[in-house]
Amino acid sequence: MHLILTGATGLIGSAVLHYMINTSSVTTVSILSRRPVPQADGHKKVKVIIHKDFNAYPSEVLERLRGAEGCVWAQGISITKVNNEEYQKITLEYPLAAARAFTTLPESGIPFKFVYVSGEGATTSPGLLTPHFGLIKGRTEAALLSLSKDPQFYNLRPFSLRPAGIDTTFHPEIHEWIPKRKGMEKLVDSRLLPILRYTWGSMISPTKDLAKVLTELASGDGAPLEGKGVEGEGRTISNVGMRRLAGI
Repeated sequence: MHLILTGATGLIGSAVLHYMINTSSVTTVSILSRRPVPQADGHKKVKVIIHKDFNAYPSEVLERLRGAEGCVWAQGISITKVNNEEYQKITLEYPLAAARAFTTLPESGIPFKFVYVSGEGATTSPGLLTPHFGLIKGRTEAALLSLSKDPQFYNLRPFSLRPAGIDTTFHPEIHEWIPKRKGMEKLVDSRLLPILRYTWGSMISPTKDLAKVLTELASGDGAPLEGKGVEGEGRTISNVGMRRLAGI
């Protein structure tokens, strides 16, 4: 199985890369990244493709991705670090451009699974109090689902997974690769996560389990899911749903 990964230098992307590297059923990992990915060094089944414009996929890039059957789109940025226009570009425009391009990659008749890392708080039915990040991520979820119903992209099988509190505590294998947490992020990790872990576990996303579910969705058959924590025609998975699929 040949899979594509974006956001490989981030918290979730690092976890997914570690899982893919150590999963025998994943034979090739193509990373699209703006910069080198040190975590990938020395791993023969991983290839890093330096890619600067995530709105465009020229033929030479698509040729290097040829045969891929799934993608975990873990690229993203905090809404506190960019303006609204840039956030929409990264969060909405980039994954949609990729989903359109990647449907051409598998052999004829094989579905392409596009797994978008959304987040708790995202909604496709926003109200007056919906935060901007939830509005944009919800629009992306809806747009991916709509795209899959376009005859031109008949083989697209999208999933949107909404993790909550990202917890790397029990995933020491990625600690040297993940971005250093600062300020409020560091405070949340050291003070709030331990409390939530024992008082509101359903809102915790352990990275080992999250990476497993994301990879399995990208490498599965693309069929819609059922059960608790699943909505959006079987293609949107809440954190509760993720934990259920992970068996935690």
